[in-house]
Amino acid sequence: MIRAVTTFGYVGLLRPAPGTWGSAAAVALGVAIDRYLGFPALVLATVAVTALGFWACGQALAGRPEEDPAEIVIDEVAGQWLALLFPAAAFWTMGLTDWAVVAYPGWVAAFVFFRLFDIWKPWVIGRIDRRGGVAGVMGDDLAAGLAAGVATMLAAGLAHGVLMR
Repeated sequence: MIRAVTTFGYVGLLRPAPGTWGSAAAVALGVAIDRYLGFPALVLATVAVTALGFWACGQALAGRPEEDPAEIVIDEVAGQWLALLFPAAAFWTMGLTDWAVVAYPGWVAAFVFFRLFDIWKPWVIGRIDRRGGVAGVMGDDLAAGLAAGVATMLAAGLAHGVLMR
């Protein structure tokens, strides 16, 4: 059961780049949750997967806190959904419920920025990653998700505020 959770239904076993596979699966499911169940459901799902990720990673890494196995991708799911919350919230506040179809650059940007920050691990993200243990495994992806969400909104502002003039 723990392995099924930490690998996000065994998506983390896909090769190469299990983190990218986990993020792609997270985007697909996150967009579907938002589209069919609504933004509040995506918020609840993000909180739930984050809590579940901390618990499952704690179980999976008990006795080996220095490890961060590539197959564990529940952290990517939590971070990717956090990044998706930014464009989803923007469209929800504007009353656009079908943004996943008509505003696909929002979720594409969230995916690309999340993968960039998760792989590159600049500044605080890298410091969190080096902490090790469950806090490092989950924390760096949550920080990458936060950075990706902000970058997505900045890119949207630039595209719509400057480039569209």
